[in-house]
Amino acid sequence: MGLLIKKNYDNEKKFINEVKMLALDMINMAGSGHPGVVLSAAPIVGTLYLNHLKFNPDNPNWLNRDRFVLSCGHASALLYATLHMVGYNITLNDLKNFRRINSITPGHPEYRVTPGVECTTGPLGQGIGQAVGMALSERYIEKLLDEEEEEKQNLIDYYTYVLCSDGDLMEGISYEALSFAGAQKLNKLILLYDDNNMSIDGSLESTFNEDVENRFKSIGFDVIVVKDGTDIEAIDNALSQARKNNKPTIIVFKTILGNGSFNQNTNLVHGKPLSESDMHNLRESFGLLSEQFYVSKDSIIYIQQKIKERMQESYEIFDKTMSSMKMSSSDNLTNIFNMLEQNQNVIPFDSSKYKINEKYNEELRFSNYKVMNLFAQNTKLFINGSADLFSSCKNVIDNSAIMSDVTPLGRNIRFGVREHAMGAILNGMALSGLRVCGSTFLSFSDYLKPAIRMSALMSLPVTYIFTHDSILVGQDGPTHEPIEQLSMLRTIPNLITYRPADITELMGCWDIILKTNKPAALVVAKDKVPKIPGSNSLEVKNGAYLVRDCKTTPDAILIASGSEVKNAFIVANQLAKNGKNINVVSIPSLELYLNTDEQYKKKILPEHIKRIVIEAGNTYVLGSLATSINYVIGLNDFGFSGLPAEVEKEMEFDIDNLLLKVDKLISS
Repeated sequence: MGLLIKKNYDNEKKFINEVKMLALDMINMAGSGHPGVVLSAAPIVGTLYLNHLKFNPDNPNWLNRDRFVLSCGHASALLYATLHMVGYNITLNDLKNFRRINSITPGHPEYRVTPGVECTTGPLGQGIGQAVGMALSERYIEKLLDEEEEEKQNLIDYYTYVLCSDGDLMEGISYEALSFAGAQKLNKLILLYDDNNMSIDGSLESTFNEDVENRFKSIGFDVIVVKDGTDIEAIDNALSQARKNNKPTIIVFKTILGNGSFNQNTNLVHGKPLSESDMHNLRESFGLLSEQFYVSKDSIIYIQQKIKERMQESYEIFDKTMSSMKMSSSDNLTNIFNMLEQNQNVIPFDSSKYKINEKYNEELRFSNYKVMNLFAQNTKLFINGSADLFSSCKNVIDNSAIMSDVTPLGRNIRFGVREHAMGAILNGMALSGLRVCGSTFLSFSDYLKPAIRMSALMSLPVTYIFTHDSILVGQDGPTHEPIEQLSMLRTIPNLITYRPADITELMGCWDIILKTNKPAALVVAKDKVPKIPGSNSLEVKNGAYLVRDCKTTPDAILIASGSEVKNAFIVANQLAKNGKNINVVSIPSLELYLNTDEQYKKKILPEHIKRIVIEAGNTYVLGSLATSINYVIGLNDFGFSGLPAEVEKEMEFDIDNLLLKVDKLISS
């Protein structure tokens, strides 16, 4: 038998210890941060970057890089210190400005702020969901390129690693997302679990005592356990093994929070800087100089040279293959490359080319299905999903399968009843260069609001399709009848909310959405809506416009969105018979309207004319356009279970009641 030769990891240990102290110095200088996870997880992160992760610090956006997601975003100091050491453009001065205003080292990782950071994380579990989206995208893009290429080149072949904490796994979104990943058999997803059994409030004995290993086996993961989270060789071997598995993998690293600190294994080391004596003790135990922000030149040279030697050949092969393919590829494949590299996936669509029959009268959700299929054929980088509601929301791409491990190029994703995970997974897919959308009922937007907020924070082109947008849902009752959700969406910064009145406006909404690299909420009615006289797809860009012009000085202006525009028209026409002059303004997007110039606003909604808002929902946001809150006809109560017409009448929102209310306001 041959002798078992044990590898020497002295240089790795030195690198990891210097990263630890660098991160701890950052936290102490900032006066805030999370030292516990630095000391527990540094061996995991350090070994990954040094020996396994595929990346190029000189080209942080290299298309075939492995993705590393820090789901436990409070460990940002550890990530920044590591990125500095391995050669990313993050200086010691950047580290010293940790958690300071306008620095590139914010308190939690932020997309487009720090080189080497793949996504914005902070709320626990969001990073896990985004990582699932990245792994799903890798499989799709890999298979798409294989299909498009004349000769299979294996151009895209990367792994997604995500570091998570006990807190990540306690959040419900993690179970949603990882259950989906197991069902999809995403074998290039590797979860690195820093299992230290401690949270901010203390030991997890009374809050999180489940059998994590068997839980993950039950949802389709391979499980590897590293009993000593400081054993670099064991970490090294586990990472190598994980890449060979044909299922997604979780590596459970048994660690000690704040390992080596005076307060190790207590919540005292979780979220505040260490004392000076504790810092001195750690420096001595690591054999490092007492100087703050000290990094030895020998370590830097060794680390960066080792990474360069490990990565240079694969990077050069990729670069050469990509250049060769671009020269010989079809226009279609070249466009795919360009969109993926630039992550600016703009889909060609021109709403002005389509003419709608004046007698058109159809459920708007079904109209949306038709419109989506007009542009979905223009690119294979448009992917579409639903939280188990394809049959209700109707957003299906024709002539395409359901995405699975068997049909990886399917462009319809069944997320299951997992709204929150759907949002986070869509974010991960958008981060990977795909154009994505997902659907559910408007009242269920509450379930994925945190993920929508992350879309907005990162300015990702994710489109959320919300159907069943009013009390006309009827017999499903108040749990399914949205009241406050539309206002909630309109208050999220950097999210554009669209609520079209008919198919013409709907096409105008998609015209803008597909050319804009930011998130959108598209709210469409379940009920039938006719083509509105005067509706114009090109006017959607202004957010609000005149759809009924009385051709004289109006007695009042009715402002409405969605299917309420139809009702406003009916009311205006009835009042016209009584000699009242009424204009109707459709407002498909409040955000776009507020972004227009003051001259346009005064032209559409002059201040000296009574302005009455009609909307089947909360009055406090759109109501700001009315003459006063008394001139808002809305709904600030939950609905009822009954036939749509019954609910509408019970809530005094039927045509007869609207007519009485508007007439009274005009006459007052």
